[in-house]
Amino acid sequence: MSRHGAALATVVCLTLVAACGKKDQNADTSAVGSGATASAKPAPTAGSSTGASANASLSDPNIVYILDQANAADSARGRLAETKGTSTEVKNFGRLMVGEHHALRQQGQQLAKKLNVTPQAPPNDQSEAQAKTEMDSLNAMPKGKAWDKAYIDFELPYHQQLMQTATKALDAAQNQELKDLIKKAAPVVQKHIDHAKAAQQKLGS
Repeated sequence: MSRHGAALATVVCLTLVAACGKKDQNADTSAVGSGATASAKPAPTAGSSTGASANASLSDPNIVYILDQANAADSARGRLAETKGTSTEVKNFGRLMVGEHHALRQQGQQLAKKLNVTPQAPPNDQSEAQAKTEMDSLNAMPKGKAWDKAYIDFELPYHQQLMQTATKALDAAQNQELKDLIKKAAPVVQKHIDHAKAAQQKLGS
C-alpha cells in the first residue's frame, strides 16, 4: 500500500468496526496485520481483502470481516511493538493500538452478535496471508531504530488506507447500527493517524 493521505475521518471508524468469531486475544494475534513486509516496501492495504473487494459491492458480513481483521492485526502488531520497540514513541503507539483496537473489536463483535451477522471474507481475500507475512517480517527483524522505523512506516499508510476502505464500506453498509458504529469510531482512528505521523517525525522518517 502506498502512502495515502488521510481520508474522511468518518470513514476511519470503519477500520474499527470488527466483529468476528474469534473471541480472544490469541485470535487477535493470529489475524495479525495485513500486509507487505515491514521494510522499505510500501504498506499493504488495510483489509487486503479490500484490495480485490474495494471496487466490488461489499455486504455487511464482508464489512464486518474486513474490520475485524484490521482490528486484530493492529492489536497484534501493537503487542509486538510494546515488547520489541526501543523508542518511547513506538512503545507508546503500540500500547495505544492494543488497548483501543482490542476495545473496538469487542464492540464490533457485540454488534455482530446482536445483528446475527456472520463475518464473511470478500472474494479473493488475502488479508490473513498478508497479515502473516507482515508479522513474520517484524518478528524476523532485530530490535533497534530500523525496527521502530519499519513499524511506524507501515502503520501510518496502513491506517490511511483503512480510511479509504472505510469510505467505501460506509457507503455500502446496509444496517444503520453498523453505519453508526463506523462513524463513532472515526475520532479514534484519526487519533491513531495523528500519533503515527508524530512518531514518524520523531524517528526521522
